[in-house]
Amino acid sequence: MASTVVGAVGTFALSLILAYVLLRLRCRKIGPPFARHARYWASFVVVGTAILSTGVGLLIVAASHMHPAALVGVVVPGGLWFRKFPPQRDQDMLPRTAAGLLTLPFSHLYDRMGDDMQDWCDTRLRAASPKPEWISDAVIYYHNQVAAGLKNPQAMAQLDRWHDSITHKINIERMINLDTTETRLRAALQTHPSTQHLPDIGGYTEEDLERLGLRLETEALNELHLYLAYVYRLGYHKLLIYPFRPPNARRPRVPRAEPTAPEL
Repeated sequence: MASTVVGAVGTFALSLILAYVLLRLRCRKIGPPFARHARYWASFVVVGTAILSTGVGLLIVAASHMHPAALVGVVVPGGLWFRKFPPQRDQDMLPRTAAGLLTLPFSHLYDRMGDDMQDWCDTRLRAASPKPEWISDAVIYYHNQVAAGLKNPQAMAQLDRWHDSITHKINIERMINLDTTETRLRAALQTHPSTQHLPDIGGYTEEDLERLGLRLETEALNELHLYLAYVYRLGYHKLLIYPFRPPNARRPRVPRAEPTAPEL
């Protein structure tokens, strides 16, 4: 009896650790499973997997009468590694099978992870949205943080495209606000693919140009949202929020020299 209890406890502990590690690996290209909204469902999945592993181990012991066989239950968390283990996406249909019951926690987990990503993006969008120039400055700020460590050339190329499009559109918006000439504005619009599709501005009134500026600002903010969501899925969950600067990045203050008393 004592050996069965020891085997069950060992199976539960090992399964708990293994389930935690494998769940984090499974979700590494989606987001952190233990963030604020998702942590409860992630804990449910981990603990539930460990309990299921212990139950499987005890069934094996009951069938084989070999107490060390309880440790065989640790193979159950390995199911978390299979990428094709599907979430139950349809929230309007109750799961009718055992597979549906197993995937339902993952559905809730992925939904809550989506909420965490949205909160993360919204926090950074609110910091950049009050002024158009802040949108451009923010994407440059985040791009500098990511570019130093990102080794995937395809991912970097995608981020570069958003970076260039956002900064270009905000520059056009600035030109409109500065009442630039029609010739210069038309030439600027043709310098980047993101604005080449726009209608020719010949004959635009001041009100038309104002609407164009608002459109470009909105598009830039939407692209910043896409940029942030992509960065989040790449694993950059701790980006500093624009325009925060860490203390060690600020210019050190040079102490003033104390005046010396004149010699007598």
